[in-house]
This record gives sequence, C-alpha cells and structure tokens, in this order.
Amino acid sequence: MTAIDSFPSDPIYTIKAVQNRTGIKPVTLRAWERRYDLLQPIRMPNGYRLYSERDIQLLLWIQRRLDSGVSISQVVQQFKQELEKGSWPESIQTIIAETPRRKPPHPSHDFAEILYGALISHNEERASAVLEECQTYFSLTTLFEEIITPSLDLLHDAWYRGEILIATEHLALSFLNSKLQAIMHRLPVVKEGALILVGCGPEETRELNALMFAILLRQAGFFVEYLGPDLPVHDLLDYSTYAKPKLICLAVNQEPTAYLLRGFAAKLANLRGKPKLGYGGRYLDENPEARVSLGGIYLGQTLSEGLAKVRQILTYGA
Repeated sequence: MTAIDSFPSDPIYTIKAVQNRTGIKPVTLRAWERRYDLLQPIRMPNGYRLYSERDIQLLLWIQRRLDSGVSISQVVQQFKQELEKGSWPESIQTIIAETPRRKPPHPSHDFAEILYGALISHNEERASAVLEECQTYFSLTTLFEEIITPSLDLLHDAWYRGEILIATEHLALSFLNSKLQAIMHRLPVVKEGALILVGCGPEETRELNALMFAILLRQAGFFVEYLGPDLPVHDLLDYSTYAKPKLICLAVNQEPTAYLLRGFAAKLANLRGKPKLGYGGRYLDENPEARVSLGGIYLGQTLSEGLAKVRQILTYGA
C-alpha cells in the first residue's frame, strides 16, 4: 500500500464530493476539524471548504479504523503517534477514483433494452460489447441499477408472460453472472476492518443482485466476502462463529426464504461479537410485515440505499 502523505495535497474536492467518496457526512467532517485538528481544508472566499486527495485518503483510513470498533479519540491518538514517528498511515484505498466519463450517446434505459435484446437473442458477443461500452460511460452503480437490473426485470417479465423459454432466461443469467464475477475478481481484496458477508438466504438461487451488492461494497473499500446462493442458516451460524463478521447481508426474493430465516437475527445476536443481519430483495420490498418478523435490518429497495445503510450500520450501529 501507499503512505497517505504521498497522495496529492491540491485542494480540489468540495465537501459534497468528499461525502460521496467516503460516506462521511459534512457535519461530522466539520466536527472532526474543530475537535481533533485532523483536517485543514482550504477555505474559499465564499466560505466553502476544498479538500485534497490526501484528505480523502486520511478519512478513508479513519473510517476503516472506526469500522473495526476503534473510537474516534483512539484513531486520532494513533494518527498523531504515526506523525510523531515521522511517518503517515498507509492508505486503504482499494480502487482508483473513477475518471470522468464520456457523455453517453443514449440514456441508460436505452442500453438496458439493447442489452435485453442481445440476451434474448442468445447473442453473447453483442451483450459483451454492450456491457463494455456501458462501462466507458457509466459508473458501476449506474450500470447495475439502471442497465443490468432493468434488463433482468425485462427478462423475468418476458418469461412470466411466456414470451421466452426458461432456457433463454437461464443462459442470460449465467452470462451476466460470469461478467459480474469477472468485475468482482478485478477489484483488490481488502482484509482489514469490519467483515461483511454477502449472499442469498436459504433456497434463494437468484443471486445477481447480491453479487452486484458485494461488488459495490468491495469497490467502496469494505472487507467483504461473497458466499453465493442458497446459504443454509446452520452453515451461516457455524461460519460466523469463527469468521466473526460484523454484518451479514442476504437476498430474500421469495416467501420460503423469509420463512427459513425467521429467528436467524436472534441467533446471530447470541454469538460473540453479535453480528447484525441485513437483508433486501423483491419479497421484502413488497411485504413490509415480513421485515418485522425477520428482526434484522431492511437495506432498502436499491443497491445505493443498501450501500448507504451499510455505512450507517458500521458507523453508528443501526
């Protein structure tokens, strides 16, 4: 890894941009600035603060320490001890900030329909080209939420109406799974801080949303393990006893899965470290009462909502 002081110190980022990169709210940034003298952003004549890439890397390091259970006062002490020794902490940034992208020739929903057309035509070469082109125009979050997810909805609806064969849907899902796995494995693996386990609940085999969520968590710099589909409750409990995750995020798209997960959150609470249960999926989106019976934390309807909720859970515990 690279020492934080080797990153550029040019003040170019607004406080909103810093929040987008780190997940830390402006009110918290200002409080840390006042109380702990951690950051010294440049103040513009209009009063706006500008931060550097070095500031962002320091904030990511601080957030990582907080996620692992260290208090902010202890983090400040660790940082000042590093400086007294004449060194800076190492950066935990795991992916280079996305470069500005070209303006797309079509809105994202057009690409979703183009991708859907390639998938139902069994044209993997065309589908691959569409995904590669999309990655030159859109962030992963936009690619997942506005292109891949709508194309999955189109696939599901077409199968339900009998317009495509189940073989076509399975081929499309297998293709997308392979592409998402490739993205996942290109991302550097973080193995420090709070561990997050991501997968699908018991008897849940539709895994693409869970896989996309795991990718976004890893891209954001979290320590995440993706465990795949159809995870039995007893296996998850056994694994959690020695992996000691801070959070387990599961996809729940059908009623039988929700039924099998009842009481799971309470069992997790009896483990050492008391890992929390987070969940999302179509069945829970449509059945608010089922969220109550599960006893965990509903992560929201979109990947972006889930990512924000995970930050909140790891930072504030809820």
